[in-house]
Amino acid sequence: MSTFPGSSPSITCTSLDFAWPDGTEVFDSLQVSFAPGRTGLIGVNGSGKSTLLKLIAGELTPGAGIIRTAGDVGWLPQNVTLDTELRVDEVLGIAGTRAALHAIESGDAAEEHFTAVGDDWDVEERAVATLGELGLGHIGLDRTIGEVSGGESVLLRLAALLLRRPAVLLLDEPTNNLDLYARTRLYSAVEAWSGVLVVVSHDRELLERVDQIADLRGGTITWYGGNLSAYEEALAVEQEAAERMVRAAEADFKRQKRELSEAQMKLARRVRYGNKMYAQKREPKIIMNNRKREAQVSAGKHRIMHEEKLKEAKERLDDAVDAVRDDDEIRVDLPYTAVPPGRSVLTLSGLELRYGARVEGEFELRGPERIALVGRNGAGKTTLLRTVRGELAPVAGEATVHVPARFLPQRLDVLDETLSVAENVAHAAPDADNNRIRARLARFLFRGARADQPAGTLSGGERFRAALAALLLAEPAPQLLMLDEPTNNLDMSSVRQLTTALDSYQGALIVASHDLPFLESIGVTRWLLLDGELRDTTVEEVRELMTSV
Repeated sequence: MSTFPGSSPSITCTSLDFAWPDGTEVFDSLQVSFAPGRTGLIGVNGSGKSTLLKLIAGELTPGAGIIRTAGDVGWLPQNVTLDTELRVDEVLGIAGTRAALHAIESGDAAEEHFTAVGDDWDVEERAVATLGELGLGHIGLDRTIGEVSGGESVLLRLAALLLRRPAVLLLDEPTNNLDLYARTRLYSAVEAWSGVLVVVSHDRELLERVDQIADLRGGTITWYGGNLSAYEEALAVEQEAAERMVRAAEADFKRQKRELSEAQMKLARRVRYGNKMYAQKREPKIIMNNRKREAQVSAGKHRIMHEEKLKEAKERLDDAVDAVRDDDEIRVDLPYTAVPPGRSVLTLSGLELRYGARVEGEFELRGPERIALVGRNGAGKTTLLRTVRGELAPVAGEATVHVPARFLPQRLDVLDETLSVAENVAHAAPDADNNRIRARLARFLFRGARADQPAGTLSGGERFRAALAALLLAEPAPQLLMLDEPTNNLDMSSVRQLTTALDSYQGALIVASHDLPFLESIGVTRWLLLDGELRDTTVEEVRELMTSV
């Protein structure tokens, strides 16, 4: 990768090739440039979004092509892991400068201290100010990573990048594992960015703050001006036009097939007539042979002309069909998940969880309620779900589930990696025969051989669908479904697939999530805030809490 300092910040990829070691091709002669401004890079799972960011960041090496960046590059990867022993100032990259400053302040005038500081005399003030802007002012510079939450560690990595002031900033799913409050801080940082920013995200609120959308599909990028809403409007117009083209191309293709068939019938009649005349010998033989040859040549030309027209019509139809996006949706019927209104589903009595969260008195979930469980990182949402599931013992009190229940954790580790998708579902539904399992899996978009893929080879979106299928098709049918941050790492198509699947689910639902647009799309009937204690809230209060940080 080449860097050209001094010019306007930008990224240019020329004739970029990349394939994985097993030969799977990701890019073939990709051409793309990113200018100053905020770009949302979107696409279905597996399209190569994260791979492209890693190539630009220098984490991966292209098979061919050139990547040029004007200005230094800062990269925030999707999965942030930090040594828990590191201090905050070490994560921010200012530990050495800070130590030199303190040495000078204590009277040590060694030259190496002044060299280490350079012109960065206000580094501590800038670091504290940056932490404050991201809602991390309470942390301080001397604490260790082991003392902060996962969401706070993501923001600390972002703070380190902002302190460096890179010309190019790459963010890969930065809102994953961030609570509502931390997301608001991130949104503000993105809105204030003045260099080149490329963000891969499924977070609607974040993508509403970009200047343009780069849609990565089939190894090429299509550009759309404006934010996510503008992109969706433009795409809807494109798709409507594409569907009209398909209808016109289908009509033309049918017409050409009909004309070819009619032409073949006419030619067959002519041949039969010519053969009859030849057999009756009503004209001299030499004339009849000439007419026969002329008829054969004419028939051949006529047939070739119609076949060429049919071929061209088929090509136009194929092109038109390719222009229509075929992002399938999950469509399932789940009648056995139904819970009668008023039936007791879950009871929490005087529950005290590990790490301090508690439920005062008695909480009861009845009937097919849909509950959104919200709260800060570290508030105990996952702990509560795992306690209800029976994976963790409470410190005090009890959680009683009165119906069959299933839990989908953030890690999606409900699948046996060595078994196929069909075998995983069969394990969850041992009384279902193979035909029934495959018919049901087809509704989750695992058709034919796709149902025989080992779980360990699935992409992120496929893995999610397989895990969801194993849960929803289990026997007995789950009448309480608990989901922990289900939209993490899902592209927008997969989020829509999850929403349509949950539309068919008729049982009680508890979803722990920071994704407000998703929660609002699934018909939440009750909002619960876990903040030390569990209490009822409203979506309006949740939004107010977000914007008041």
